Amino acid sequence: MSVFYETYGASKSYTTPQLTKKHIQRFDSEVWEPSGLTTGMRCLEIGCGTGHFLHYLHAKGVAGLKAIDLDSSLAPVIPEPVRDRFEATDVWTFIEKDSDQTSYDRIFMFDVFEHFVPEDGLKLLNGLKMRLNTGGAIILKMPNASSPWGLQFQHGDLTHLAQYTPGSIRQMAVAAGLTCSSCWPHLLGSRSRQRLDKLLQAILNRVVATPPEIWEGNFYARLDRPA
Repeated sequence: MSVFYETYGASKSYTTPQLTKKHIQRFDSEVWEPSGLTTGMRCLEIGCGTGHFLHYLHAKGVAGLKAIDLDSSLAPVIPEPVRDRFEATDVWTFIEKDSDQTSYDRIFMFDVFEHFVPEDGLKLLNGLKMRLNTGGAIILKMPNASSPWGLQFQHGDLTHLAQYTPGSIRQMAVAAGLTCSSCWPHLLGSRSRQRLDKLLQAILNRVVATPPEIWEGNFYARLDRPA
């Protein structure tokens, strides 16, 4: 384990997150709709952090929930309604020891996949693919290495070991026998700031010889298991 993980918790200030109407609306547009989620699905979140998204899924009525994270100090911080869905373990141990071999319709990894070198990332996707139901998908969010604004997110954490663009995550999906059906931006700031960003991007698309597919500093990718 990297020495930086030994001090990872000390570099963070964990507090129990509040789930507001604004958060729900953001998750609805950024994750629920593009992921094709329904309340009857069984969902796994890997690297759940303080449990904000887990709490959102619970609030939306998703009953089949499981979340894991390497940091055991998160246990008392996870929102109380979903605290019993949390397990402190690393993903390799979880994959190997899950005795009932539960399968899932959606597996979420937000700000997680870049913590694995590409070879381990491929191994991880291959392992998780076997835990997907037919029609299941893995949803990733990660820094966007093709964007000049992605550098602060990629290099702001010394435990990041890989860099991805929409193009390279499609390559990774093919290697894992998955299909990257879509990539979309993670939007930050107010609606007015987002509109200004779109205007700037439109200008840059006209003047830059090789503009990126996605300008935002982070992006989502949906990797589907073929039928």
